[in-house]
This record gives sequence, structure tokens and C-alpha cells, in this order.
Amino acid sequence: MRRTKNYWVPLLTGAIVASLSSCASLPTNSERDKAGLPPAHAIEASKTTTKASDASRLLTGAISQATTTAPSKNNVTVTIYQPDTQCEALVPEKVDVSAVESVQAAVGKVLEERDTADFNLAGYRVSVNPSNRVATVDLRIAPGSQRKFVSLSSCEQFALFGSLRKTLTANSQWKIKDVRFTEQGEDISL
Repeated sequence: MRRTKNYWVPLLTGAIVASLSSCASLPTNSERDKAGLPPAHAIEASKTTTKASDASRLLTGAISQATTTAPSKNNVTVTIYQPDTQCEALVPEKVDVSAVESVQAAVGKVLEERDTADFNLAGYRVSVNPSNRVATVDLRIAPGSQRKFVSLSSCEQFALFGSLRKTLTANSQWKIKDVRFTEQGEDISL
């Protein structure tokens, strides 16, 4: 009997060690970023022009795979603002964007971080009224998004609307005095 016990202990120990060593976790987002893999979703701007009476320029943003652009002489450096980890302040970050559509590109950079598992934006349009320098950001929620703007926490609202407002008004080259937010043309009320 004693010999049988001597075989079972190492056998069970080996089986436990083998089963534990085969367990592995999936890579996290930060591990994928370090490996150079693209993020699951990002917002990239696609240009459209309209004949608006106020001569506003519109840009439509759509969700697509992120593409990086190499710095060139057609890019400008702007400051975008993202919330800190405690969601108490906005942290400035310098980014290179297209000089031609710098306002729209900066909005796209801010919105890249706003998608979550249950809140997704399908796109956006930005127009700036040249007479009063008020920017209107028209946001579109994806049809499959489980949450709407009113269901965002105060931190999520700060991250989305606060980041956009600060980014648009703090870059003096755009001369934007105020920012309005709409959803498909209707004012967003929270």
C-alpha cells in the first residue's frame, strides 16, 4: 500500500502542475499596443463639403481601422485634451494632424478614445460658424450602441464633452469661442 501512495503523490502533483502551466491569459490592450497591433476601433475623418449659407465647413467622421500618418510638411501640431486617470482634469497632449482640416482631425483624435464596450459613436460632423466662431459638433451614436448620451456617467460626459470643448477652444489658431453639441442636428441635453 505504501508503494502505491508513493506513486500517486508525484503523479497528482505532476498533473496539477501541467494543468496550471497550460493556463494562459489573453493579451490585454496594453500588451497588444506594445506588440504593434492596431486598436479594435478608431475614428478616422473622411472629408465632405457642403454649400451651407453660413459658409461653414463640415466634416463627417466614420468608424474605421486607424491609420497612422507620417509627419510631413502638410501637418500641424495641435493640442488635444484627454481626461486624467482620476477624471478630474484635462491633460494636454500635442499631436500632428492634417493642416488642411486640422479642426476635424483634432476632433477625430479626441474621439478615438471614447468608444467603450456598450457606448459607440458611428461618426461626427464639425462646423464652425465664421461670423460668431461657434463650433457645432454633431455626434452620431452607432445603431448597435447599448447606451445613449443621457446614460453616460459624469466622468464619461466630462471625458467626451469636456475634452472636445477644451480642445476646440484652447487652440487659438482656430479662434473658436464656444462649442455646441448636437445629435443628428438636435441639441444634446443631459
